[in-house]
Amino acid sequence: MEIVAVSLLNGLSYGLLLFLLSSGLTLIFSMMGVLNFAHASFYMLGAYLAHSVSQALGFWPALLLAPLLVGGLGALFEQFGLRRVRRFGHVPELLMTFGLSFVAVELVQAVWGRSSVDYPIPPMLQGPLLTLFGIQFPLYRAFIMAVAMVVLGALWLLLRTRVGLVIRAALTHPDMVEALGHNVPRVFTAVFGTGCALAALAGVLGGNAFVTEPGMAQAVGGIVFVVVVVGGLGSLAGAFWASLLIGLLQTLAVAVELTSQWAPVLPYLLMVMTLIWRPQGLLGARGS
Repeated sequence: MEIVAVSLLNGLSYGLLLFLLSSGLTLIFSMMGVLNFAHASFYMLGAYLAHSVSQALGFWPALLLAPLLVGGLGALFEQFGLRRVRRFGHVPELLMTFGLSFVAVELVQAVWGRSSVDYPIPPMLQGPLLTLFGIQFPLYRAFIMAVAMVVLGALWLLLRTRVGLVIRAALTHPDMVEALGHNVPRVFTAVFGTGCALAALAGVLGGNAFVTEPGMAQAVGGIVFVVVVVGGLGSLAGAFWASLLIGLLQTLAVAVELTSQWAPVLPYLLMVMTLIWRPQGLLGARGS
């Protein structure tokens, strides 16, 4: 019983970290129609930049500065890269983001090396939050959960404001939005940069909760796409519930010794089942 209780808390914290990562990808796809294959690379960059900033200024400035820096890099990539190939369709966009993922890994290895870096949890957030049945639940995991819920609330409010309406209209009716005096390319740049910043925020929090090394993008890259597909392409609410489902599924599978070896496979099995019985995902819009 105690193992199940702690596993549920760990699963929720891991699921909310997945949501932080997948929310940026969902935002970019729903607002721009771009499936960003380099999204996990921005997660990795966020962790490495937070490591460097925290060494100089501490964790709390890194929590703010690393997402801003990565968001700025993402905005530059959209402005000088994606924007130039957009008129050729989605395939060039996919290929460009796919190539960027390899460039990011090589860049990280050139700057920070090929081994993991020492990016510790800040002293203020070390130690247990509570103890259940003699098993401790870390304070830092609770902090990750709190940050993820704040981001969820902020995105929910954004999509229901006039800004959110303009962003969504820019994808479906760009000429009308331009006629109303809005700069559509600038809107897309801001959306892409925000999505990259959310991925970096997940990297800042996940980099010291797990490990910061060049393979971390590849480790979560597949899972984040599973979350987006299971939740429904472009659905923020779907990404939230799918993240929690996958986080709980994997964590509980690890807790049960008989199924622990199957834990890495379960999310992909869930995606296959979803595509068979509900192709639009949990909360995705049904195609016409």
